[in-house]
Amino acid sequence: MSWNKLYALRSYLRSSLWIVPFFALVLQQILFRAALVLEEWTTWVPRWPLGTEGTVAAMQAIISLALSFIVFTFGSLLVAIQIASGQLTPRIIATTLLRDNVIRFTVGLFIFTLLFAIGVISRVNTSAPSFIVWFSGILGVASLAAFLYFIDYSARLLRPVSIIHRVAEQGFEVLNLVYPAPLSKDEGGSLPHHPLGEPARIVAHSSSSAIVLAVDVKSLVAQAKRADGIIELGARIGDFVSQRQPLFRLHGGASTVADHELRRTVAFGRERTIEQDPTFAFRVIVDIATKALSKAINDPTTAVLAIDQLHRLLRSVGRRQLGNDYIRDAEGRLRVVFPTPNWEDFVQLTCREIRIYGTENLQIARRLRAMIENLDAVLPETRRPALRLELDLLDRMIERVYLLPEDAALARIADTQGLGGSAQG
Repeated sequence: MSWNKLYALRSYLRSSLWIVPFFALVLQQILFRAALVLEEWTTWVPRWPLGTEGTVAAMQAIISLALSFIVFTFGSLLVAIQIASGQLTPRIIATTLLRDNVIRFTVGLFIFTLLFAIGVISRVNTSAPSFIVWFSGILGVASLAAFLYFIDYSARLLRPVSIIHRVAEQGFEVLNLVYPAPLSKDEGGSLPHHPLGEPARIVAHSSSSAIVLAVDVKSLVAQAKRADGIIELGARIGDFVSQRQPLFRLHGGASTVADHELRRTVAFGRERTIEQDPTFAFRVIVDIATKALSKAINDPTTAVLAIDQLHRLLRSVGRRQLGNDYIRDAEGRLRVVFPTPNWEDFVQLTCREIRIYGTENLQIARRLRAMIENLDAVLPETRRPALRLELDLLDRMIERVYLLPEDAALARIADTQGLGGSAQG
């Protein structure tokens, strides 16, 4: 299987709710039959205290409970998806809710318990071993405990602060993957020693229009090294690529690399994913903030919570080496040109839309200023021009939005709580 198809399969498995329950079904069949075969090895298990009628009633109760738990779980999940996508952003469905292992394994436990109890009740009249009856009872109690925990977990999961924090943590994982090196004194040192010039050959995107989800950079470097050339990607992660749009520009000996070998190093999809996209976590959190600032919802406190996590992410980005556009082999020769977001991209994505939609709210103006001033104080000098530009734009926006000088003066006070006090953030 090619790399891009394998990547698509892994991504599908990570975001599919039915995978764990399906394997729970298979596991139940295997364990139940194994327990029947090994009945003579379980003679140490105490005798089940209930008779045939009591056992049937107990198993029927467990089956009813498991069915109820499954229906409630899926029903509440559908409601959660509707509420979360309506009040926060639809992007969190694939990035958070469908990838949650607690939800998937809880449903898997319910499926396992249901099928195990059905297997037991079908064998009560044939003297079912005490072990599987006891085990089914234990599963029923465990399912009840898991259901109670799931209710509490769901209530906590759907809080905006929990969703935003989870997306931010995923963003840190991507940043560690894409930008593992700390900031150097000269980020421009990754630039090529000579211009690439006109490509020897261009490889276009041949499939239907889609979004670039991931790229197998190591494979591209190996191919370029074998051909003694340079491979330049025409799109970066998260870009929409239409049919026949240039996907690769090949320089030097790389022009001999087969088209299908190049295309199999790029994974496409219908919507962006977070695995290799360093700006997507920012995009999701900014979407939550801007929706909270809309006139229909008018929830600036949620937007402040979003800025808190954007502050963490931007501070981490500012301390990393972002000049990864030019990738070299072990001998230091340029092999792949792979465009990635720069510092200005991250700063603009974090600040611009929130400033435009939220400056008229005192909480947002003050929290945004606190973030910018803090980053300006703690990040290296090379990061400060972009931050100071955003601070200047915020001041100019405040001048236009606030008619009363007292309100404008209050909006210019940095406050990490938004509107929690006059102390500088």
